Amino acid sequence: MPEVLSRRALNRATLDRQLLLTRAELPAFDAIRHLYGMQAQAPNPPYIGLWSRLAGFGHEDLARLLHERRVVRLVLMRSTIHLVAADDCLALRPLLQPMLARSLRGSAHGKGLAGLDLDELATAGRALVDEAPLTFRELGERLRERWPERPAADLVNGVRNTVALVQVPPRGIWGVGGQPAHTSAEAWLGRPLDGRASLEEMVRRYLAAYGPATVMDIQQWSGLTRLGEVVGRMRLSRFVTEEGAELVDLPEASRPGPDTPAPVRYLSEFDNMLLSFGERTRTRIMADEYRARVFTVNGIIRATVLVDGFVRGLWKVVRKRDEAVLEVELFQPVSAPERAELEREGMRMLDFAAAPAKIRDIRFS
Repeated sequence: MPEVLSRRALNRATLDRQLLLTRAELPAFDAIRHLYGMQAQAPNPPYIGLWSRLAGFGHEDLARLLHERRVVRLVLMRSTIHLVAADDCLALRPLLQPMLARSLRGSAHGKGLAGLDLDELATAGRALVDEAPLTFRELGERLRERWPERPAADLVNGVRNTVALVQVPPRGIWGVGGQPAHTSAEAWLGRPLDGRASLEEMVRRYLAAYGPATVMDIQQWSGLTRLGEVVGRMRLSRFVTEEGAELVDLPEASRPGPDTPAPVRYLSEFDNMLLSFGERTRTRIMADEYRARVFTVNGIIRATVLVDGFVRGLWKVVRKRDEAVLEVELFQPVSAPERAELEREGMRMLDFAAAPAKIRDIRFS
């Protein structure tokens, strides 16, 4: 019989893979490559995500990687924007293309493209963004010169889901606003997409960053389907949850004991820790009763507080002139030592996220 992993054992194993048990002494690039995709719809969450995981991380560490084209932001898993290492961009995009094509077909934009040659659209769109990076508004206007009868949004989404479009700096640079401009990954990185990448390697990389996991977890993270066949032909360790769900993991992976101390952590909006597991195993990080308070109806995944390794509340920084207040909304009472740790870590958060503010405070509710 496979070994049973308790909820706390699963929690500690995943926190360890996610660099959340102790801040890692790693360069930002190595951490990004290990994490295998950081959700990045908004520019700032990856900075918070790396700050919460790495010792000595500074804003310029990620900004420099973006300018040097060693990491990029583009549509990948779940058809959402992720921050990944350049090599992972080139390898993952072809593997995920079936999901992106399916997502387009099932959308209102896909229906608006009925009868249009998508290969022709992709070729035209890529040629435009490779001349010079374009915002989606600019790209839509240019595409409608060729297809005036089609809505610009439909044309743009057709290109988005068929061409590997990266968002170029200054998008993704801390403190810099403006609409994202796009060019193709091939033009930006000077290399073609990697058609040699395998689903088996993708599963191994996922488990190294998120495991142990069910097949449904891997499918939830990636957006792909029918991965049971891929997992079935791999040499993996097998476990079960207390509820009987079947788990797989890398044989050599570390799995700290359930009593391993877990420090307070402030997770960013859209942190992949909350998005990379199916409903049956998401409780490794967050109780089901908190889901509606974290996952909003308009698609925002709110920034959360981890206490003893589990989601126990929400946080946000409210700026007003020279003042920055970290507002922490706890879902349940915490002990005095836990509150003191929340305050210490919260002040470090304000030092990172609101450095220019002369007045800084923390308020609990």
